[in-house]
Amino acid sequence: MSKKISIVVPVYNEEENIENFLERTINILQKINADYEIIFVLDPSSDNTENIILEKIQQNKNIKLILLSRRFGQPSATLAGIHNSKGDRCVVIDCDLQDPPELIFDLNLKMDDGYDVVFAKRINRKGETFIKKMISKFGYDLINKISEVKIPKNVGDFRIMSSRIINELKKLDEFHGFLRGMVAYVGYKQTYIEYNRDERKDGKSKYNKYFGSIKIALNGIIGFSSKPLFLMSLVGFVFA
Repeated sequence: MSKKISIVVPVYNEEENIENFLERTINILQKINADYEIIFVLDPSSDNTENIILEKIQQNKNIKLILLSRRFGQPSATLAGIHNSKGDRCVVIDCDLQDPPELIFDLNLKMDDGYDVVFAKRINRKGETFIKKMISKFGYDLINKISEVKIPKNVGDFRIMSSRIINELKKLDEFHGFLRGMVAYVGYKQTYIEYNRDERKDGKSKYNKYFGSIKIALNGIIGFSSKPLFLMSLVGFVFA
C-alpha cells in the first residue's frame, strides 16, 4: 500500500525559491509514487512569499499553508508543521535548495530498510564561512560532551521520520524545541545518508548565520543537559 509523505517546509521571505522548490520536490514525490502533502509554515514575510504559496495552493490541493501570527523563528515553524502533518512519513526540509529535494527519494528508500529516522549528513557545506563552520563544530562538540543524549554531527533538520517518531514528538508538546535533540532523545532505529550540501540557489539567507547558530547550540545545551541547571543552582546556593 502506498504511504503518504508529509513535507514540512519552514519558510520566511523566500519568494525567489518557492516555484523551483515545488517543481523539484513534486517531481521526486511523483517518482516515489506516493500520496503527499507539502506544508509550508510561514513566518509572516515582507516579500511576496505568502501570495506565491496561495497561488500554488489553487493549482495543487496537496500544498498547504500555515501562517503564523508573528515571527516565531525556524524551530517553532518546523514543529508547528510536524504537529499538523498527516503522513505515514514526514520529511523536514528548507526551501532554499541547499538541501536538494532529490535526496528525499534516497531518504525514503533507506527508511524501507526498517529505520524510524534517516537524516541527511553533510560531507561538505558549500557557501558557509569558516566562522560559521567553527561555531557549528564547537556547538556540536559541547552539546555531545555534556548532554544526556548524543546528537549526530554535521546534520541539520533535513531528515525523514516515521509516524512513530512524529507521535512521540507530539507527546513532548514542545513548540520552541531543538528538533535534532528531540529526535535523538526519542530514540528508536536511526541512521543517515551522506550528501554534499549546495550553496543557496537564489536570494540571501534570512537566517542569522552567527547568532542563529549560537541560539540553536544554546537550545541544545540547555534542553538536553542537566549540567547548566546544576551549575546555576550551585552558584545560587553559594551566593545566597
